[in-house]
Amino acid sequence: MSSLKFALRILIASAFAAITLAAPVHAQMPQDIAAKVKEIGRVIDPPKTAAIYAPLHPKEPYEGVKVTRDVKYGPDARNALDVFVPENASGPLPVFVFIHGGGFVAGNKRGPDSPFYDNFMLFAAKNGMVGVNATYRLAPANPWPAAPQDMAAVVKWVRENIAQHGGDPERVFVNGSSAGGAILGAYLADKKLWPSPTNSGIKGAILMAGVYDFTLFENGKGEIAYLGGDQSKYDERSPLKGILTSGVPILVVHAELDPPGQVKQAGILYANLCNKNVCPKRLVLPSHSHMSTVYAVNTDDKQLENGMIEFIKGVK
Repeated sequence: MSSLKFALRILIASAFAAITLAAPVHAQMPQDIAAKVKEIGRVIDPPKTAAIYAPLHPKEPYEGVKVTRDVKYGPDARNALDVFVPENASGPLPVFVFIHGGGFVAGNKRGPDSPFYDNFMLFAAKNGMVGVNATYRLAPANPWPAAPQDMAAVVKWVRENIAQHGGDPERVFVNGSSAGGAILGAYLADKKLWPSPTNSGIKGAILMAGVYDFTLFENGKGEIAYLGGDQSKYDERSPLKGILTSGVPILVVHAELDPPGQVKQAGILYANLCNKNVCPKRLVLPSHSHMSTVYAVNTDDKQLENGMIEFIKGVK
């Protein structure tokens, strides 16, 4: 990549950050929590951030929702998903799928005695949706493209089975966070993974603090384990170009205190989509960090929740 092209992309990303930080805010983070998140800083620190948010979440059993755990959608031990269905709801309901992060080498749909990421499922149920929380194979044992292939298997399972849980297979929305955003992006970018060449199987995609152009990412151990050590292949394995032609409505999300790399990637995705005359919806979360963004869902801080609901309701 030429230095001019690289500089242009950085400029676009910086402009994106400056513009979207001024976007309307749906709700405010409580000041005491904002101070604690700010103290942690612009880093990815799950334990410290979880300590702030875990006490704010309910413990299982959850009221008003039917939970089905560890449904198999493929042959691997990690090919499992949870389904949350609001009780007494009349379907078919929209479907909200969550794909967790973890740097491609870690993470799960739910940790032991953890409210995360059940909180996304409770958000879905409270807002009249069927929630599906899926995990996937990890690198280095299962490098690229194993995780996008698992994403395809999740979509296939949802389309074939979600009606039995009261869900509408034609209104499936997927939220991919961090590495999950890159994996969701890779699925959108590769039409060979879709149910058909003209149908992604997804009504809308929420891409949160993901990586879309691997050639510009400061590759750490997780990225190398996922993509391999040959960086000459990173361009063809980047989902950016394919996302631009997917035709799927997109909400781009990142936090004010996300690491600079994630902020830059969100800017690149947004700018390139706008260049195709398909500017996506966008949401920048003031005072939030990479982890507080996801841990705050289903608390009194409704910034992300309201943005997601507004996006979902706006997709026809």
